Amino acid sequence: MPDQPTEITAQWKGGLGFEAFNAQGVSVRMDSPSENPHLTPMELVLMALAGCTGMDTADILRKKRQTVASMEIRVRGTHAENHPRVYTGIELEFVVSGADLSEEAVARSIELSMTKYCSVGAMLTPSVPITTSFRIIPGGGKST
Repeated sequence: MPDQPTEITAQWKGGLGFEAFNAQGVSVRMDSPSENPHLTPMELVLMALAGCTGMDTADILRKKRQTVASMEIRVRGTHAENHPRVYTGIELEFVVSGADLSEEAVARSIELSMTKYCSVGAMLTPSVPITTSFRIIPGGGKST
């Protein structure tokens, strides 16, 4: 049976602002940074990529029996100078901490996410180069 379509409703809030809702009523506010301090649609694209690949990577590491204490994904998107100012490059840095994490397991988990599982990455990859890197922080500490 095919999946049901994903439905989002975006309501105009005046100026350039919109609030978008999913079917469960969860919302996010978007606006131009020159008008209000809300997220921009392009920031949401980077957040979606980080969330998608992060969920995959955490799940794959769990299946590999790797104990992750924390994971942070730092994303940097470079824009074209001219409109429509699309991303011309995206860099993802995974900072993972945990006891006895295997570099090979972390690298392979990120690779599998980006090449097989992350739907957001799969949509972006044909039009923008995405690079990944990772650092492992031993133990359960957070990076700075």
